[in-house]
Amino acid sequence: LIEESDFTKFPPRLPEQPIFYPVCNEEYATKIARDWNAKYNKDKIGYVTKFEVRKEFLDNYEVQVVGGEICEEYWIPAEELEEFNKNIVGKIEVISEFRGE
Repeated sequence: LIEESDFTKFPPRLPEQPIFYPVCNEEYATKIARDWNAKYNKDKIGYVTKFEVRKEFLDNYEVQVVGGEICEEYWIPAEELEEFNKNIVGKIEVISEFRGE
């Protein structure tokens, strides 16, 4: 779905996904893509993406630490995802991919 947007936005959340959780570092993103998404989602694939978001927009949210010190993420309500997408600078880049068994 990101590719369909020409790598410019994230797709709307599903009804059971009230929060969008962009993470703050590649190490944590890799852990999620490799150890969770590639094992447990229906497609058995996980992607790590890299993108920039305007600081003025992110300043409206606090960084949440949800586990260890690398587990930093923003909690963006689903109804604010469209505004988040408008504040992406440039393209969303896929920097790695993991496939489960």
